Amino acid sequence: MKEVQMFYLASCPHCKRAFKFLDELTKEPRYKEIPIKKIEESEEPDIANAMDYYYVPTFFVDHKKIHEGVIEKEDVIRVLEAALT
Repeated sequence: MKEVQMFYLASCPHCKRAFKFLDELTKEPRYKEIPIKKIEESEEPDIANAMDYYYVPTFFVDHKKIHEGVIEKEDVIRVLEAALT
């Protein structure tokens, strides 16, 4: 199983939606064990600056960008499915 990295900002409304979707989906048995590392970009600027993205939330699966920016539940499902493959 691959690790998911989520870059976010605490004040971002799209990030709040991403957290809501992650909370809902990671309760499902299929996604429960996926390791998810949430990185607040202002608290970890060196890590954030080393990655290739411009908008939050941004999801990487093993350092491959899967989603960036405005997010829907289907986008989070796609990220979690990428972690399972």
